[in-house]
Amino acid sequence: MSAFQISQKALNATIPLASMASAAVLTMALAEPIMAASNAAKPSSTALSTPYTAQNGYAANKYAVTPPSQGTNPCAATNPCIAKAYPCTAQEVKRPANYKPYQGNESELVTLGSKLFKDKLLSSNGLSCDTCHQGLNMFQPSFSRPYPHEVIMSKNQFGMSHVFLDEMIQVCMVAPMAAAPLEWESKELAALVAYIETLQRQFKPNPPAAKSP
Repeated sequence: MSAFQISQKALNATIPLASMASAAVLTMALAEPIMAASNAAKPSSTALSTPYTAQNGYAANKYAVTPPSQGTNPCAATNPCIAKAYPCTAQEVKRPANYKPYQGNESELVTLGSKLFKDKLLSSNGLSCDTCHQGLNMFQPSFSRPYPHEVIMSKNQFGMSHVFLDEMIQVCMVAPMAAAPLEWESKELAALVAYIETLQRQFKPNPPAAKSP
C-alpha cells in the first residue's frame, strides 16, 4: 500500500469522528436554552411559602388583609379606632340623622327577611343570623320587650345603653358576622326588622323578662 493510500484511509476514518463530535456539541448547545427555560418556569420554594399575597387572589377580598383563619375584623384596615375590641365605632351602627326606614309591603318584607336571616353571604365568616338564633335560641329575656332597650352585647362592645331593633341588627352585622353594616334605608335592613319582629312575638322568655322601668 502506498503512502498516499495510507494517508487517505486515515483521513476517511477521522471524518465520522469529527462529525459525531460536532453533532454532540450542537445537541448540547440546543439543549441549554430548553433546560434554562424549564428551570425558570419552576416556582421557587420562597414563592410557595408566601400564600397570602396579591398574586393568589386574597387581595380581591376586602376582608382578607391577613389570612381569614386569623379572624381579622374587616374594619381594622382603615378605622382609626383599632384599639377597641371592635374597631368600628358606635356611630356606624347607630341610626343616622334624618333616618327614614324603607317602607314596603309588610308581607313581602317578612318573606325577604326570613331568607336573609338564614343567608350566610351577608357575613364574611360564614355565619348567618340563624346560626346563633335558630329556633329562637340565644335571645336574651329582654328580647320580648319593645325596642329601644338595653342589650348587653351592644352596651359592652359599642357603649350603647339602649338600641332600636335596626341598630341591633347592625351591631350583629359588624360584630359576630364581621361584615359592613347594611345601608340604613335599604330594603334588606327593613326586611330583617320586619321578620325579627315576628320572632319577637313568638318569643317566650324563660325566666320571664323583667319589666321595663
